[in-house]
Amino acid sequence: MTTDTLLDLGPQTRIVARLAEAVTDDQLSALTPCPGLAVRNLLGHLLGLSVAFRDAARKDLGTTTDTSPDVAGSDIGPGWREELAKALDDLADAWRDPAAWTGMTRAGGVDLPGAIAGAIVADELVIHGWDLARATGRSYAPDPAALDSALVFLFAAADDPDRGDSPFGPVVPVPGEAPPLDRAVGLSGRDPQWRP
Repeated sequence: MTTDTLLDLGPQTRIVARLAEAVTDDQLSALTPCPGLAVRNLLGHLLGLSVAFRDAARKDLGTTTDTSPDVAGSDIGPGWREELAKALDDLADAWRDPAAWTGMTRAGGVDLPGAIAGAIVADELVIHGWDLARATGRSYAPDPAALDSALVFLFAAADDPDRGDSPFGPVVPVPGEAPPLDRAVGLSGRDPQWRP
């Protein structure tokens, strides 16, 4: 997979930030489409991945980029609202640098090309935005450019023979005429019809 044009993650990070800002304290324990994960774990995962992929974009390799993306262990602290909003802003800013999309970097302890890391973070933001919206009963329309990037990445991942070792579950079939977001959700291993 290659990236011909740089994707501005800012529109999608703002969408995710607005969804997170609207989460009420009583929704933190609500279940999400991620099996066994509560909203608080999803928010913690979003915070961790925002920091890790910010550093991956900057090629600032170290603890944040070497840490496994284990969602099950993610959680939030008392200042999570401000931390997540800042981390999402910083993430978008870091990926506006054309150098982020070139050369090699690392995320989740895996060395990979910058363009692939950018596609992965776009996918994470689109799919976890959907997870958060569904879990909290909010409407969701991802940034079209981020959704297109996520679809390209997810279509490629669907045919990966090592998919069983990836964070994706089995592809959930959706009708051929399904909207792009439903196709992306299904390719990520989630049921587009999931409800709390």
